[in-house]
Amino acid sequence: MIPHYLIDIIKPNQEFTLAQYKRLAIKAIKDIKKRGKLPFLVGGTGLYIQAIVDNLQIPKVKPNKKLRNKLEKLTSQELFKQLKKLDPLAIATVDSHNKRRLIRALEVCLITKKPFSQQRKKGQPLFDVCQIGLKINKKTLEKRINQRVDKMFKAGLVEEVKKLTQKYSPNLSSMSGIGYREIIQSFGSDVSEINQAKELIKQHSRQYARRQITWFKRDKRINWVSNYQEAQKVIADFL
Repeated sequence: MIPHYLIDIIKPNQEFTLAQYKRLAIKAIKDIKKRGKLPFLVGGTGLYIQAIVDNLQIPKVKPNKKLRNKLEKLTSQELFKQLKKLDPLAIATVDSHNKRRLIRALEVCLITKKPFSQQRKKGQPLFDVCQIGLKINKKTLEKRINQRVDKMFKAGLVEEVKKLTQKYSPNLSSMSGIGYREIIQSFGSDVSEINQAKELIKQHSRQYARRQITWFKRDKRINWVSNYQEAQKVIADFL
């Protein structure tokens, strides 16, 4: 019975940037606070959380379709190498496996002729924030990830992707997320290939989780908790 925000707000073929997310998230947070309620920002992607927590000043550079098409032809490794050459500081904040983020960082560098890292500065904080991270041992985390993927398949992941690709191009950025791309690559294959796709989703999810942990561990403001009691104490102290 808790209202959720920013779910099911755009279509797969619509462009959606970090700047758009930040604007909508701030609006939602202010709306919740106006009603005297406590907003929870749940992640997710570290950069999107940081955009709100640190009020990131995001470069106002419009997407360049011609340049993006050119960059799309490169592999993630090639994009990362090019970004490292243009802006060595940016590689600390841009996931080397996230092709979409790499393309955006390079796009900003190439259009503005300035390093991407210098254009994403922290602004004055907009909110008082208490950050909480869930501390969990590696084996338990990997077990839960595997169980989650099994549930996704039972709930109809393959059928969902098939329906989406009947209406939208499989080459869209929205189709490159973990879970979608592995299924798309296995289309037209036999059961063994679908099972292989499932194992790849589990593997890629575990790898992504490790990258998330690395990202969040850099932020010393996060309170790491192991159970509800610890979380309740952190929140009570904050309030």
